[in-house]
Amino acid sequence: MDDQDLKQQQVLRKRFKERSIRIRRRMGVHIYVLPNLLTTGNMFSGFFAIVQSINANFLWASYAIVAAAVFDLLDGRVARLTNSTSRFGMEYDSLSDLVSFGMAPGLLLFLWALEPFGRIGWLASFFYVACTALRLARFNVQSGVIEKAYFQGLPSPMAAGIVASSVLAFHDLALDASRSWGLLAMTFLLGFVMVSTFRYRSFKDLDLRQRLPFRYLVVGVFLFAMIAIRPEVMLFVLFLTYAILGAIFGVLRLGREAKPPQAIILEGGDDLHEEVEDEPHET
Repeated sequence: MDDQDLKQQQVLRKRFKERSIRIRRRMGVHIYVLPNLLTTGNMFSGFFAIVQSINANFLWASYAIVAAAVFDLLDGRVARLTNSTSRFGMEYDSLSDLVSFGMAPGLLLFLWALEPFGRIGWLASFFYVACTALRLARFNVQSGVIEKAYFQGLPSPMAAGIVASSVLAFHDLALDASRSWGLLAMTFLLGFVMVSTFRYRSFKDLDLRQRLPFRYLVVGVFLFAMIAIRPEVMLFVLFLTYAILGAIFGVLRLGREAKPPQAIILEGGDDLHEEVEDEPHET
């Protein structure tokens, strides 16, 4: 073997080593484990709900969606408490939410109540899933510039909770959900209010660690008593009332008015961002 062949082999080995190092660096992404494990629990619950819906175990599917909502609540809280928020976690959470709060309730609605409607039934379910995806995508590009005290549009976990509680309510009341025009209208309503700009109160500005007026405790006790009368039915009524009132207030422009947002056009052509000035919260 002459010197030229030896040099070529050395060059090839060097290139192979450099490429191996680059691959290891790309694969060696470091992530926060605990919040992402909770997000995985969210996605697992959503997938479990899909499987149970296919097997016609609609009650189990509803409970699984509720479990997904609990995991979704915990992963964000844990990430903030442990200072482990990341862009990866945000994107992973959105993908999991699409499974748990888009596909799972959409398929549950179709197989449980909307299948007898034929084409309009599966189109209504698809409308719900598509609106969930749009809601999540809009939230991602607007994160950090939206109001803390209000959601823009109905949150997807709340919409999925309405679907799950409707199954529990119909089962408790022994009602037949098959070919229900009310559930068909509810499906379109939930999809519409998710992508709307209606302002839904988030209550994130309410600090329960501080002293509050006595009436807050009275309202809390009253809500507990109302729910305890018939939990499956009353939770569905409360959740659905929250969605409908937000739509009514949005259409009639009632309640607290938001300051007009200023649109921001980014270099990539993204015109979904809105800049919202902070407003003093009412006490």
